[in-house]
Amino acid sequence: MRFIRFTIVLAMVITFAKTLPAETTLPKIIGSNMVLQRGKPIPIWGWESQSQTNKVTVTFNGKSVTTTPAADGKWSLKLPIMKAGGPFEMSVEGSTQIKLKNIMVGEVWLCSGQSNMEWTVRSSNNAKKEIAEGQFPGIRHIKIPHRPSDKPESDVPSKGWEVCSDQTVANFTAVGYFFGKKLHQELNVPIGLIGSNWGGTRIEPWTPPEGFRMVPALKASITDKLDQLPVTREVKNKEGKVTGKSVVHQSPLALYNGMIHPLLPYSIRGAIWYQGESNNGEGMMYYEKMKALILGWRAVWKTPDLPFYFVQLAPFNYGAARAGALPLIWEAQSKALDLPYTGMAVTTDISNVRDIHPRNKQDVGLRLALWALAKDYGKPETVFSGPKYKSMTSNGNKITIRFDHVGGGLISRDGKDLSHFTIAGSDKKFVPAKAKIVAGTIVISANGIDAPLAVRFGWDQTAEPNLANREGLPASPFRTDKW
Repeated sequence: MRFIRFTIVLAMVITFAKTLPAETTLPKIIGSNMVLQRGKPIPIWGWESQSQTNKVTVTFNGKSVTTTPAADGKWSLKLPIMKAGGPFEMSVEGSTQIKLKNIMVGEVWLCSGQSNMEWTVRSSNNAKKEIAEGQFPGIRHIKIPHRPSDKPESDVPSKGWEVCSDQTVANFTAVGYFFGKKLHQELNVPIGLIGSNWGGTRIEPWTPPEGFRMVPALKASITDKLDQLPVTREVKNKEGKVTGKSVVHQSPLALYNGMIHPLLPYSIRGAIWYQGESNNGEGMMYYEKMKALILGWRAVWKTPDLPFYFVQLAPFNYGAARAGALPLIWEAQSKALDLPYTGMAVTTDISNVRDIHPRNKQDVGLRLALWALAKDYGKPETVFSGPKYKSMTSNGNKITIRFDHVGGGLISRDGKDLSHFTIAGSDKKFVPAKAKIVAGTIVISANGIDAPLAVRFGWDQTAEPNLANREGLPASPFRTDKW
C-alpha cells in the first residue's frame, strides 16, 4: 500500500513538473544598464528551466551566438570582442525571451574590500557638490549585497546596474566612483563599477580556495582546513531548537562564495582593493594573504595578468597597545608590489588620525586611476606613484637614501623641513634625524650618531610625513633595517 501511494505521488510530481512553464533566466550581474568589457570575448550565461529541447540565442550589437543548455539547465556562451560604445540592446531567446536595454561596452572594474571601499559618495568630502555634478550616464554601478555562504553561489540578490546621475551616485562606492570618473574623463569610454565590499571584513573571506593553495605560508593555518570552511553556526529558536545554520562571514571563503563567485565569469579589466584595517597586527603574514587573494582572483578569472591596484592604509591612532602594528601592515602592503601587475596608492597625506574613514576619497580614487592609466591604458608618461625606497649607502655619519618614482623631483609638500625621518646606530635606538634633499636623494644624519646603520621613515601609526614628488604624490613609509 505504501509503495502504491509513493508511485501515485511520484507520478503527480512528474506531471506537475511537465506542466510548469519553461523559463529563461539570467544572473543579476547581466542586466539592463550594464557595462560589458571591451577588447575581450564577452561571457553571457544563464539557466533554462526545461533544457532538454531548448536552444538559447543571444543577439547583441549585430552579432548572434547560439548554444544548447546542459542537462542541469545551465548554459553559457561568448560574444565576440567588441569596441567601446553604446547604448545597445540585447536579446536572449530560449524558452522565453529577455530584452535588455541601455547596455554599454567599455571598461569594467571590481571594487572590493572593507568599509573604506564601501564608503559612499554621500559620506565623502564635498558630498553635496559631488552629487549635484554626478551626471555621467557613461558610468554604471552595481552593488553586490552582503551575503556570506558556505558554498559557491551562482547568483546574487542585487537590484542590478544603475546609471550614474545626481539621483543615484550618492550611494556608489566613493573610491570606485572617483577612480571610474577619472578613467571615464581620460579615456572617453563607458565605465562599469562592480561594488562587492563589506565594512569590517578581513581579507580571508574574500579569497578563493585556489588562492590559498598557491601560498605555502598559509598551508597549516588555512589551506589544510579548506574542507571545514567556511565556519557555520547553528541557529536556534526561543525554545532552543536548531532551526538552521548561519555562515560566519569573517571565516575564509565565506564572501568569495557569496559575493565574488556569482560574478564569474563576467569579464573585467581589473580590480581595486581597499582593505587591511581588520587584519592590522599580522605584519608580513598579511602579504602572504594578499598574495593568496591576488593569485586566487587571477586564477578564477583565468587572467594571469589581471591588474590589481590597492590602497595603503592611512595613518590612524589605533592606541598605544597597537602602536607598532600599522607600520608593519604598510610594509606588507609595499611588499605586495613585488607581484606583477599590482599598484599601490599611498594616503599618508590625506588621512585623519582620529577617523579610520578619511573623507577624502577623491584623491584615493585618482591615485588608483593613475596606476591604471599608466599601466593599462597606454599613458606611460603618467606619474603614478610617489617616491618609493630603493637603496641606501653609508658615508661617515650620514646615510643617503635613493628612491624610485621621484617624478619631477623630490620636494617637501608643505615647504618645511622634511619630517618623520629617524636614524639609528649599532644600539638600534632610533632618534629624530635631519633630512635634506641633495641631487635627487635624501641625506640623513643626527647629532650623536657617528656611525649610522639604519633609517626609518614615517614609521609611526600617526605619522603624516611631508616627503613627496613634484607631482604631489607622497612617499610611502619604509625602513632599511629588519630589526
